[in-house]
Amino acid sequence: MNIGTYAVIFVSQLKGDDPGYHSMAKEILDLARTQKGFLGFESARSDIGISISYWEDLASIQEWKKQSDHIEAQTRGQREWYQWYRIQICKIERSYHFPVQE
Repeated sequence: MNIGTYAVIFVSQLKGDDPGYHSMAKEILDLARTQKGFLGFESARSDIGISISYWEDLASIQEWKKQSDHIEAQTRGQREWYQWYRIQICKIERSYHFPVQE
């Protein structure tokens, strides 16, 4: 990602393996991809899940947080799917890759 962009890091633990969760997660990611300022997404899940979405600026993140379908998914997540979660918003100060990409 580019220097000066932002990463939203979402770390979570699910209560179980509800197929409704996976369906909603896909819908919400598809919706996020259409939002102004969205740049990308990476995710991994084992005992805990780690998802990182990348955004152009803080204003884009704030608009995404207020999006009505996203709010509904958050509410269902708290009620039905997540044992716990943590969200951190970070500004990207440095980025590099292996192997080196030009």
